[in-house]
Amino acid sequence: MLIPTPAHCAGSNPASLLSCEILDRSRVLDTLVNNLEGMAYRCHHDSTWTMIFVSQGCAELTGYGPDELIGNSRVSWEEITHPEDRERVRASIRRAMDNRQRFAVSYRIVMLSGEIRWVLERGIAVTDEQDELVLEGFIEDITAQQETHVALERAELRYRSIFEHASEGIFQTTSDGRYLAANPALARLYGYATAQELIADLSDIGRRLYVDSRRRDDFHHLMELYGEVHDFESEVYRQDGSRLWISENAHIVRGPEGEFICYEGTVQDISERKRYQRELEYQASHDLLTGLSNRALLQDRIGQGIARAAELERRLALVFLDLDNFKLINDSLGHAAGDELLKQIAGRLRGSLHESDTVARLGGDEFVLLLNDHQQPGTVITVLEHVLQEIGRPVRLAGRDFHIGASLGVALYPDDGKDAQTLLKHADAAMYAAKGRGRNNFQFFTHELNRLANERLTVETAMRGALERDEFDVHYQPKVDHRRRIIGVEALARWFHPELGTVTPDRFIPIAEEAGLILPLTTAILRRAFAAARQWNRERQTPLRLAVNLSPQLFLGEDIVPHIAGLLSEAQLPASLVELEITENVFLGDGERAIAILRGFKALGCSLAMDDFGTGYSSLGYLRRFPLDIIKIDRSLVTGIEHEGDEAMIARAAISLGQSLLKTVVAEGVENQAQFDFLREQGCDEFQGYLLSRPLPYADFARLLDAETDRSPAAA
Repeated sequence: MLIPTPAHCAGSNPASLLSCEILDRSRVLDTLVNNLEGMAYRCHHDSTWTMIFVSQGCAELTGYGPDELIGNSRVSWEEITHPEDRERVRASIRRAMDNRQRFAVSYRIVMLSGEIRWVLERGIAVTDEQDELVLEGFIEDITAQQETHVALERAELRYRSIFEHASEGIFQTTSDGRYLAANPALARLYGYATAQELIADLSDIGRRLYVDSRRRDDFHHLMELYGEVHDFESEVYRQDGSRLWISENAHIVRGPEGEFICYEGTVQDISERKRYQRELEYQASHDLLTGLSNRALLQDRIGQGIARAAELERRLALVFLDLDNFKLINDSLGHAAGDELLKQIAGRLRGSLHESDTVARLGGDEFVLLLNDHQQPGTVITVLEHVLQEIGRPVRLAGRDFHIGASLGVALYPDDGKDAQTLLKHADAAMYAAKGRGRNNFQFFTHELNRLANERLTVETAMRGALERDEFDVHYQPKVDHRRRIIGVEALARWFHPELGTVTPDRFIPIAEEAGLILPLTTAILRRAFAAARQWNRERQTPLRLAVNLSPQLFLGEDIVPHIAGLLSEAQLPASLVELEITENVFLGDGERAIAILRGFKALGCSLAMDDFGTGYSSLGYLRRFPLDIIKIDRSLVTGIEHEGDEAMIARAAISLGQSLLKTVVAEGVENQAQFDFLREQGCDEFQGYLLSRPLPYADFARLLDAETDRSPAAA
């Protein structure tokens, strides 16, 4: 409270002067002290706590009046203090005085009536007007609070006994996923030696406990709606990483004002019940002989596959498969051999597909394959070829090897149907068409897809033969500097087939990737290109660098770096003369693996170039993160730059970016002088395109090199 003084009243108007009279401080303080519930005091620090001053509250607190307490006229405060608490109180006050701190101590007193009460005393040691050390403080009655505390302690003891010895797990947790309490049963359930270990270790229930962390979100949602959960089932991890299923019953504990305190509940192990339930579900949805999906589960999977294909705008392939000559084996060797054959074929089918695909047995020797996430029919063909190859391996039955084939019919969503019934019907029809074509083959439902499939098989077969006979050729397209001097060359695969004619790279390279031929194809091209580069550089004073493309599939394959190193060693070509061109597709999967492979090539001595720069979404990030030396501006950014439109602006920015990052900038697809002049003025380092030269056979490129004077500094 502000006590007005003359200084505060200076300048006030006469009407307010009466309110500014100086208050009687002693009266104000005396009124406050004597009306508090409790006793204010000043006492000596002596053996009896001799009171010097006590407030009127002493009468209600102790039953004694002030005149009976001051100076120990009737009783001392030491006598009022319960005998069992006196030494503890004195020790507590002494410690506070020694540390020059305030003190607070609770203890019992004996009233005039003999009633025992609990009090809380707060105070501090001060010097009085004569510089003597005294204690000043306040003592209040806390009997009611103490009785409540004792009652709570007794209830806690009863609850603790139940808590500790219950057979069910019991817990209290915070809303953010920390354990406040856990009983021994819960600790044992989760694989901990003690509840304390569980509480200390499981600090994030949603992430550490639940196998599916979304279950914690479900738990929160139900609690928010209803304030409790019943039979809430979840799969959880034990401390050793093993799993079990639990059922929880829990509720929210709230305070007097309705505020959230914690979640509290019980946990039961229901793993055995879930195992039995899974067995029943498995038997209802799987073929008992082969363990494959049965007709009921297949229908569900087809529905899921159609929904996914529609969402991702991809194809879903449904394949009807019937074993050839199964009846002959089953009748001649018996049903046991037939069953063994079906089980072996089921295992091979499972091993031929991705985990996201489905293999089902409809009955007898009829199977259905559900192939998800295909964008082109060509990838489906690759899978089916592999399936036929696996089925065609010998099967050991009754001590003899048998060869068996299969007829496959294929229907694609959405091309051949948009529901399960239609797709199955069309796949079945296509399967009978395969049987009519001599068995052990596959047929698509539509004629166009069959034509494409046959064409692809023709190209693949021809490619295998061409690789065996080393019929693939290499053409070379020069790269020049700003003076149009040849400083490098890019090796490009070419193929002419006697019957198919010229097969372009955009046609045979995807097939090579899908059919697993990309490694032998690349090896054949690199052997020729490396030998050519060594020959051209033998007498050349200015090194001629060779650029070669690596397929993303090959780049991320096993042991690609030592494979390239072996080919360089075989050709006796220094790695420093080789530029490896990659596209940003290699970075879309395992970025860390890509970085490790790039560093391996750098350690080998090769230069690294990003091909088709500017056509992807993340090229800028790749330039910063990965150890690249060269960027090749895609031909789509070069076309039209002479007209100073958007293309020119983008090309200018790409060149500027490359220069800023100290990368060599190469422009592809330069087709006229205006484009060359523009790119040269912008600071582009190297140029490649039809203006300068088309890709040339080995002999023609060698003549082009011979016709050009070697302008290296050494020659000058």
